[in-house]
Amino acid sequence: MKSRAQMLSELRQMLHDVFVARERGTAHPQMARVHGYVDGYMRALLDCGLATKEELLVMVAEERTTVSGPATLVISSTAA
Repeated sequence: MKSRAQMLSELRQMLHDVFVARERGTAHPQMARVHGYVDGYMRALLDCGLATKEELLVMVAEERTTVSGPATLVISSTAA
């Protein structure tokens, strides 16, 4: 059985691959399949209690920033 750290590391790599594929302009059917894998992996981590929604959101944001650069606008959740 894989450890929590190993599973989160695998998810981080999967996210990185998704954002790189998007930057390269990968075809929609392939992107949809890859997104499905990532979504399922994230759902499994949530369902098993190995990660929280907040942890996953931070990881997604970090990997997107790594590949695509910083967001153009930061929105605070308290501003809404």
